[in-house]
Amino acid sequence: MIGLISATAAGAAARDRLAAAWPDRTRVYEGPVGDAVRTAFAQCEQLVCFLATGAVVRLVAPLLSGKTEDPGVVCVDEGGRFAVSLLGGHAGGANELAREVGDVLGAEPVVTTATDAVDLAGLDTLGLPVEGDVAGVSRALLDGEAVALRAEVAWPLPPLPVAEEGSYTIRLTDRLVETAEREAVLRPPTLVVGVGASKGAPVEEVLGLVRDALREAGLSVASVAELATVDAKAEEAGIVEAARRLGVPLVTYSAGELAGIDVPNPSDAPLAAVGTPSVAEAAALVGGGELLVPKRKSAASPAMATCAVVRRPGRGRLAVVGLGPGARDLLTPRAKAELRRASVLVGLDQYVDQIRDLLRPGTRILESGLGAEEERARTAVEEARKGQAVALIGSGDAGVYAMASPALAEASDDIDVVGVPGVTAALAAGAILGAPLGHDHVSISLSDLHTPWEVIERRVRAAAEADIVVTFYNPRSRGRDWQLPQALGILAEHRAPRTPVGVVRNASRPDESSRLTTLGALDPATVDMMTVVTVGNTATRDIAGRMVTPRGYRWQSAQEGSE
Repeated sequence: MIGLISATAAGAAARDRLAAAWPDRTRVYEGPVGDAVRTAFAQCEQLVCFLATGAVVRLVAPLLSGKTEDPGVVCVDEGGRFAVSLLGGHAGGANELAREVGDVLGAEPVVTTATDAVDLAGLDTLGLPVEGDVAGVSRALLDGEAVALRAEVAWPLPPLPVAEEGSYTIRLTDRLVETAEREAVLRPPTLVVGVGASKGAPVEEVLGLVRDALREAGLSVASVAELATVDAKAEEAGIVEAARRLGVPLVTYSAGELAGIDVPNPSDAPLAAVGTPSVAEAAALVGGGELLVPKRKSAASPAMATCAVVRRPGRGRLAVVGLGPGARDLLTPRAKAELRRASVLVGLDQYVDQIRDLLRPGTRILESGLGAEEERARTAVEEARKGQAVALIGSGDAGVYAMASPALAEASDDIDVVGVPGVTAALAAGAILGAPLGHDHVSISLSDLHTPWEVIERRVRAAAEADIVVTFYNPRSRGRDWQLPQALGILAEHRAPRTPVGVVRNASRPDESSRLTTLGALDPATVDMMTVVTVGNTATRDIAGRMVTPRGYRWQSAQEGSE
């Protein structure tokens, strides 16, 4: 919950705007400001104070207990000009909260955390437990000193400016190790603990067994991702409470699922009790991985709990990102976030140039020229299979005549794939022309490099006969100058010469140009590969210089009746 505190009428007005925007996230604290701050500080994860920063500093100073315990605090000035991340920038989420508040109120977020200021991913913002000399290693990254990454397990990290060797080290491991001098240890959630328990097993027995098993195997409890068991034990109090104390989810599987898992130590006892010859080992192995700790029983007599530990391989992450038509303000916030998250960027060189300034330091860029689409797709998938966080970029929407199809044809279920939509060329051109896509429409590429012309022609003819608005991609190049005239000729068999046609070149870019013409007047020689051609249907009209296709055909009948 986010506590909101204000002292003046202007502050209360801004406070109320934020409360209205986030009704489920916020709580307004009324009364004397000092009392309100103290109460909110104790009850909320974050605070937004519509007060001077000096006043907030004096109020919260006696309340501070530690970096990981204190809530994040953001201050907004009386004029609503700035949202200042004052306390708990990373651990308390105040940096991101300042940006969110800024979006709602139109205020400028002020973030002074060193890593944020130079656009480095802070070690304490990666979503992983981190130990050791975090401050020293972070300072070394900021100062440009050589910091080595020792990845003992694969995990998709965001970009970090690391080297092969260095006097400082970032160690990525799930093993129980003592941190060395000048070393920060990141704990990825790679371990799955399968648990079984008799009815009424005490939480202390379950939890003690899990912790003993991890410690004796040299594994860190901070890398436990989940506890897993059979459905029949989903409400077993000792297991449920053990998961809660460990701070991990409890995942359950049916007895049938577990019975199908090959395990080294099956037993008749669980088969008779819950219908599967293995609970602990099978539950841990459902998602695959390496069995590090075979089934073991608790030390109590009689033993009421069993556990097994599996290390699941770190799954790489492939984000297929659409960059939109080219204008920076048409690049979506989600696309920007994925570009900043990726440690490896794969793309066409001219598209990489469009967004190079958005990448974080340390991002590895793999770029290539035109005609290497399949190679880029393979490269992106291969990098993701190495456990990397990869962004594969394409113009417009990556799923429309772009990189998503070849990438997903290469990818299997051993990596995570995320699609990030983008504004397509057809949509960008349509917005410039007016509303040509107001009814059914289709996009057809006239490039026969990957599709036989006979297939393209059949699709154009079907669209013509169905009276569907058509947007042509890749309409004409130096080596392909006859396809567009032929496609227009097919449409002309079913549509009048006065049918509106919109021609947009470099939509949304600085050299954008557009014009509205007709099917009979369009000169194909004025079209090139940077152009999108949209041909209306029999209902499309030129209204005040804008291309409009109505949502229904009653409008068409009324127009024709008045002619």
